[in-house]
Order: sequence, then structure tokens, then C-alpha cells
Amino acid sequence: MSGVQTITVSEDEPEQRLDRWFRRQFPDVGQGRIEKMCRKGEIRVDGGRVKAATRIVPGQSVRVPPLQEYRRNTDVIPTQYSPPISDADTKLIQGAVLYRDDHLIALNKPAGIPSQGGSKQTRHIDRLSEALRFGFEDKPRLVHRLDKDTSGVLLLARTRASASALTKTFRDRDTRKIYWAAVAGSPNPPMGTIRYGLVKALGHGKGGEGEKMLCLHPKDVDTTDGAKHATTDYAVISTLAKRTAWVALVPITGRTHQLRAHMAEIGHPIVGDGKYGGSGQENHGDGWGAQLGGEISRKLHLHARSLTITHPVTGGRMTFTAPLPEHMANTWSIFDWQIVDAPADPFEEVL
Repeated sequence: MSGVQTITVSEDEPEQRLDRWFRRQFPDVGQGRIEKMCRKGEIRVDGGRVKAATRIVPGQSVRVPPLQEYRRNTDVIPTQYSPPISDADTKLIQGAVLYRDDHLIALNKPAGIPSQGGSKQTRHIDRLSEALRFGFEDKPRLVHRLDKDTSGVLLLARTRASASALTKTFRDRDTRKIYWAAVAGSPNPPMGTIRYGLVKALGHGKGGEGEKMLCLHPKDVDTTDGAKHATTDYAVISTLAKRTAWVALVPITGRTHQLRAHMAEIGHPIVGDGKYGGSGQENHGDGWGAQLGGEISRKLHLHARSLTITHPVTGGRMTFTAPLPEHMANTWSIFDWQIVDAPADPFEEVL
């Protein structure tokens, strides 16, 4: 087809949503047109079909259909001034490094800091990674994300080649992610798989802030616009009577808020989760509220405990493990849950 372009995302551009990148390239193309071109497969990234919200990284190739009626912005995108990283934040982010070599960095992301910034968020991992150059010319790049209030293992690539390889690794699900959480109540059976589909419900803010994922029966996913299949494995590691449980969670798929929505849907929301668990402490019928009282319920108890990947250069399998954040470590101490007794992978015997 004449007029088709292939544009490579430049090294100077950060990881970002495809639609935002596209609007910078073609300012006159509306959001609706972009989404329609994605649905029809006219816009592709590295040859694959994508959605408008798909995140793209430097080095990826974007197929652009004929847009003769629209001008392309060929001006250099100005770099916005950002104040230097503070000494306190430099110490924080460098102290969070679990592992680094010439190709990647593994962090123990602190709870409360988003992976990337928004219109009102300037303190985030992508920005703080300026303090993680360690002699390299470029700052490391995010290759996946964790929610703002979720702590734990987060990977960054130190080179363009590593970023491309690791992004493919996550896209192809060639990873093993294990999360730890404290949940309200005690799931029964103690090990199982949750297969509810997920569909996004926009929030009430001007830009859709406060959006939430809704669960639906697997049989309804294919007939519900915007819905996606989602699968989560869970295993109970320890309990406190039947009031709360320490569970391991493995997201087989990687949907937005998947673990939080799935656990809430089966009646065992993650402790401290006001969005999906509500504020109640009582067990009404089959469900529990996400509040246990006192300081325990003030923060989300969800932690990316370990991540296993194939190294982008050596090809060897590597597992990174992150210690619990302070608020979860305090909860584990209060409940006398012994980390040393927990299996590295509670699903291993049944895999």
C-alpha cells in the first residue's frame, strides 16, 4: 500500500503510550482515529497488532498507514527542564538496587512511588533512574511496571538492545513473577486458579481518573467490548485463624490491577486496598473487607517478591528476590509469619 510509513521510536523518547507518541508525530490526528486504526490493524508495532494504550519503547518500529491529509511534526521535541534529583532521592533509589550488571538493573521499588509520571506526578521511578546511570551515558529504561502502591522487584534495561530483549521477554511471558500479599479472610481451597475476565470502567475525573477493573465470567469476555481474559494462580502460605492469610500470587496474564481485582472478586481483598476491598472489617456473607484495623490497613499489602527471567545477553535464567517493605514486614511480625519457612515457589510441587 503506497504511503505506508515505518517510524522508529527514537532513543531520545521515553517509554510511553502509543497514542501519546502518535499524537506528537501527527498532531492533527484525533484520538478516535488512532483507536480505529489500531482496531483495524493499520497501526502496528514491530509487526504486531496493538491497542492505543500499548506502551512503546525506544528502538521499536511503528507502522503508520497512509495519512497524506495530515502533516507530520518533524520538529525536535524539546526536552522539559527537570530539577536535579535530590540527595535524599538519590540515596533512596540507589539503595533500592538489588542487582546490576552492564545490561540490566533490578530494583526493590518502594511502595508509594509510581513507575512512571503523570500530569501531576513528577517523582517517579522513570525520573529517579537518572541517579542509576553508574557511569553509563544514558539512564536505564523501564521494561515493565508496578502499580504505585505495590512494592518489589522492578527491572530496568541499561542499553537499547537489552531494553528490546527484555520487553520481548515480558511480552512473550517468558518470566515467572511471584507476589506476596496479606488478604482478608482465608481462601478455600488454599490453592487454586482465578479466571475472571477483566474490563475497564472509567473513573469520574476529567481524564478518567479513578478507573477500575471489573470482573466478569470467562464466557462473557469475548462478547464484551474491551474485556480481556485474565488468569491468576494463588496459594495460601500461612493464616491467622480465618481472619487473614498470607498468600502467594502468580499473574499468568498481566492485566491492570489483576491481582487486586481477582482477590476482591473471590471475597478476599488485599489488606489496605481501598479501591477494590472497601473499608469494612466485617465478613458479610462470603466476603471480607480489606481493613483489619489500626496501622495495618493504612497501606496496600502487595509485594512483587520475586521475578525470574532469561538474561538478555548471557541467556541464563536469573531470579531476583526483594525483601518486604517496612509496613508489610511489621505486619508479618505482628502475625508471627516466618519468612524463612516460606517456599521460594509454593506452586513448584504441582507445576
